[in-house]
Amino acid sequence: MAAAPVSAILLAAGKSSRMGKLKQLMPLGESTMLEQTLDNLLGSKAAEVIVVLGYKAEEVMKRLSGKPIKVVVNPLYRKGMSTSIAAGLKFVDSQSQAVMLTLADQPYVDSPTINRLIDAFSSDKKGIVIPTHQGQRGHPLIFAKKYQAQLYDLSGDIGGREIIKQHPEDVLEVPVDCEGIVIDIDTPPTSP
Repeated sequence: MAAAPVSAILLAAGKSSRMGKLKQLMPLGESTMLEQTLDNLLGSKAAEVIVVLGYKAEEVMKRLSGKPIKVVVNPLYRKGMSTSIAAGLKFVDSQSQAVMLTLADQPYVDSPTINRLIDAFSSDKKGIVIPTHQGQRGHPLIFAKKYQAQLYDLSGDIGGREIIKQHPEDVLEVPVDCEGIVIDIDTPPTSP
């Protein structure tokens, strides 16, 4: 069975205030944190990738040129993650059956893990897919098209938590081996 078309919205608009510097462009291996996260999405079954930028958008955009993505600049990024979700939703392909909300600071979520989530969504009737690692919920999250209006209506610096709380019967938890789903890089590494 072919995977249902799932659009990935990569949330990369934040100021990285806890990090103290622009997290998206922090070096990681041969590239940057954002580029690694993006490459994992591009290497997956995601039907399209929409990158939402905000803080220092022009600087970040230079690193993304030539990639097969849609780039959206969210001028309201200071009002929280919900504004970036809404900005990205405006560019989702009409054929898409769901959106996958992904975070720029999760470069260790690999393509096979993303594919596992998309396949789980495609083969199950549940409308919300959440990865788990050793019983702990993580990201990225998949929301079926029917939740698009509720995602638009979110406010502040929250993602889909409220929708998940309102629809526990529609949640599919997918156990994965990838610890990256629960690793957020919010502070600079400390030296030993």
